[in-house]
Amino acid sequence: MSESIVRAAIDGLLAEHDPTKVPAEYFWEAQYDAGLAWVDFDEGFGGLGVDPGYQQEVDAALEAAGSTRDNIVNNLIGIGMGGPTIHAYGTEDQKRRYLRPMFSNREIWCQLFSEPGAGSDVAGLATRAVKDGEEWVVNGQKVWTTIAHLSRWGMLVTRTDPDAPKHQGMTYFILDMEAAGVEVRPLRQMTGEAEFNEVYLTDVRIPDTDRLGEVGDGWRVALTTLMNERVAIGSIIRPRQSGAIGEAVALWKERGGDAADRDALSKLWIEAEVNRLTAIRAGQNRSKGTPGPEGSTGKLQGAELNKRVYEWAVNFIGPEGMLFPSYEYRAPDESRIERDLRWSFLRSRANSIEGGTTEIMKNILGERVLGLPGEPRVDKDLPWSEVPRS
Repeated sequence: MSESIVRAAIDGLLAEHDPTKVPAEYFWEAQYDAGLAWVDFDEGFGGLGVDPGYQQEVDAALEAAGSTRDNIVNNLIGIGMGGPTIHAYGTEDQKRRYLRPMFSNREIWCQLFSEPGAGSDVAGLATRAVKDGEEWVVNGQKVWTTIAHLSRWGMLVTRTDPDAPKHQGMTYFILDMEAAGVEVRPLRQMTGEAEFNEVYLTDVRIPDTDRLGEVGDGWRVALTTLMNERVAIGSIIRPRQSGAIGEAVALWKERGGDAADRDALSKLWIEAEVNRLTAIRAGQNRSKGTPGPEGSTGKLQGAELNKRVYEWAVNFIGPEGMLFPSYEYRAPDESRIERDLRWSFLRSRANSIEGGTTEIMKNILGERVLGLPGEPRVDKDLPWSEVPRS
């Protein structure tokens, strides 16, 4: 039954909207209205209420018809992380207001979790939200906020009860990035660009209607975002021999090389193909709701492999690999940045940090997949106000 529902929705969408002849934003809106944005979401909110594994069939059919997935590339944080969180915890009004323009790229989203004193330990954050009537007054600082300078909305986690244990005193909000008191400052990276930002919040007023989940339940809501983040990053399914490994193979075909180079590249290609097939299988097996730890597998392997592929490539081209085109500062005007092999090598260093560090991914897999003992957490039950901070 689900198969026929999905197939009928695809056929109906393509019969009325040719993705090669209408602006991309209009097609994405029509895709949302047809229930083919997130197929596992409720009907009326971009979905059909079917198993999420059918999304792969949808994406393949629409790409074959000429549609692009640039909306996901440009708004991965919103579509991959914000959408599932709003669907899980948002009110009817919130879902109606935010999901459609998110999917169509009319509104870009960012994630405001990390702080200077709370990176991998998100629950240690200090940004404070105090209730004032029907609003919350927020003060604090966030850091490493990708494309904050382009974003209309942000997913914000705050401290609302400093006397509760750190995981219990947090509350999650949708932040208007154009609100008074929100200041975005660029963080220049070693590529010369400022894709990341720090965000200062000074007496920012957020209506209580923009709260996601219950007061004090921010950790549970944030966990949904974080788990979907790993799935979004780790389960991107590209065509065979595309992405980083595709660039490396093209480089080999263009320049040739010795047997040692060929052997090293062949091993990387095999690993990339194993990761691709694993991502396909994980996507087919994913259940509705908050994803399990399987997203950490793809995120961990993909990040480390990406770094090794680009290391091979810059070593392969020899001294030329040291000649970076330009360190001229610029804040990218879209989330997808023009790529150069040497730029990709530098940028790939961040892959094992963003979306959860490699060390955190190993902890998750060790504890939740292998069943190993967890690391000691001596501050777990202490009031946040009593936890030592640097």
